[in-house]
Amino acid sequence: MNIQQVKQRFGIIGNTPQLNRALEVAVQVASTDISVMVTGESGTGKEIIPQIIHQLSARKHGEYIAVNCGAIPEGTIDSELFGHEKGSFTGASGSRKGYFEVANNGTIFLDEVAELPMQTQVRLLRVLETGEFIRVGASKPIKTNVRVVAATNENMMKAIASGKFREDLFYRLNIIPITLPPLRDRKDDIHLIFRKYASDFADKYKMPSIKLKQDAVEVINAYSWPGNIRQLRNIVEQISVIETEREINADKIIRYLPKPENTSPSVINIKSNESFSEREIMYKFLFDMKKDLGELKKLVIELVNQNGELSLDKDQSAILNRIYQEINTNPNTLLLTNTETESHHPQQNMYENDTEDVEAHEEVEESLSLEDREKELIKKALEKHNGKRKYASEELGISERTLYRKIKEYNLSE
Repeated sequence: MNIQQVKQRFGIIGNTPQLNRALEVAVQVASTDISVMVTGESGTGKEIIPQIIHQLSARKHGEYIAVNCGAIPEGTIDSELFGHEKGSFTGASGSRKGYFEVANNGTIFLDEVAELPMQTQVRLLRVLETGEFIRVGASKPIKTNVRVVAATNENMMKAIASGKFREDLFYRLNIIPITLPPLRDRKDDIHLIFRKYASDFADKYKMPSIKLKQDAVEVINAYSWPGNIRQLRNIVEQISVIETEREINADKIIRYLPKPENTSPSVINIKSNESFSEREIMYKFLFDMKKDLGELKKLVIELVNQNGELSLDKDQSAILNRIYQEINTNPNTLLLTNTETESHHPQQNMYENDTEDVEAHEEVEESLSLEDREKELIKKALEKHNGKRKYASEELGISERTLYRKIKEYNLSE
């Protein structure tokens, strides 16, 4: 069976090279009994690989059991996997077969295998090496012929180094490694998957399928998708149910995308449907940098004591001095120019007691080109939002009060 047939049979969307390679390996090893370890971030669809392996193997008529190792309490997982005898623990009113006994001649998928307790890891290693296990509370070993496919989203090398996972068990499970790429590395597949889920939910809820406008497509392609395919599926379902209009633009799709913790507000507020060019975005970034330096300048002023000296320790002084030198030596990069002639001894200037000298170093003027670009950005944002300062300020990544001040400063009409 070729890769395209596998995709059609198991409902897999996409043509990313990393995805194709993972499927190729799964098909190649299906006819063997070799243990397989599937790795990838949470939500990447790791559970589909063991299903492919099982269905394309000689074991396809046997049992296929998927076990979430992280969802079973530590006190009962041995019983779940290997079974128990009557009276072996409190509540064991009768004997019970475990998954390894039920799945004889079949396949067991151990999801989140890194969550297995150490005692259970020892039992699993014995099954893999000898094909035998012992029920909880029993002494007689039982033979089983089971294919094991494991999966994890953890860094197994770190788990081994920390003593959380046995190294010998890892190498026994990881004979054939298969890695699934995160959704953010499958840019060409994101819209295809979106459309597939949109069609599925349209059928499920008996309503027209939602469709994305081009600006919305650009948004989902640029988003990082920390929850991967699972997150995309949930968002498509939300939009399918909540939105009354079936054509979704960038503004609507952004409302359903959680803001990543490490993303600055200015980056989030740059929407793909705005008419800003890359150069304009760069100017906006530099403007934000200048604003941050302004905040730094205010902080320095607050740290000056009544004697005109900085109340800093040695390390703080060294750091601040390096920043000061960078501002003076690279004024064009920072879009800041000092109006006074700089001394060859920046540190001396910083600690000068003369109030006029301190004020001179605080005076800066904007680059004329920056003023023009800033004015143009504000004008475009206001025009786009029909003069509504609230939405324009959100798009520009500045406060509404700052925007109002800039409108007055540049004499812009709303």
